[in-house]
Amino acid sequence: MVFCGTGAIVINQHSGGAITHAGIAITFGLIVMAMIYTLGSISGAHLNPAVTIAFTLANRFKLKQVLPYIIAQLAGAILASLILKYLFPTNETLGATLPAGTALQSFILEFILIFFLMLVIINVATGSKEQGMFAGLAIGSTCFIRIHVCRTY
Repeated sequence: MVFCGTGAIVINQHSGGAITHAGIAITFGLIVMAMIYTLGSISGAHLNPAVTIAFTLANRFKLKQVLPYIIAQLAGAILASLILKYLFPTNETLGATLPAGTALQSFILEFILIFFLMLVIINVATGSKEQGMFAGLAIGSTCFIRIHVCRTY
């Protein structure tokens, strides 16, 4: 997710906007959807520590698996970022989202959008193993909306 999503942002910066804002949001949504369908039956496709923690708090994920999952998630994100830094060494922000508004506006916007994303994930996913036919589509679409709104503001 980090390699493709933030990679799209970096490539968009280097290409003078060829991917576009919508293209970046679509990239995030599609990679999340693809990873859910690819890894859902193996690991539940927990791509983010927030998802792992939420499922644990909802008693739908074993506590003893939390630390290994979070370590793997962080290692994957760091490795993806290091690869992007190697491929694009002159890029200063490396795909970081830089808010246009105040910190409070950004916090409230992100809080509400993450709430909707977690609401969708908790209600369409089964927990540690994801096999639902439309879970990937629902979660990927929500990621698209979240990224599109956050990167617009």
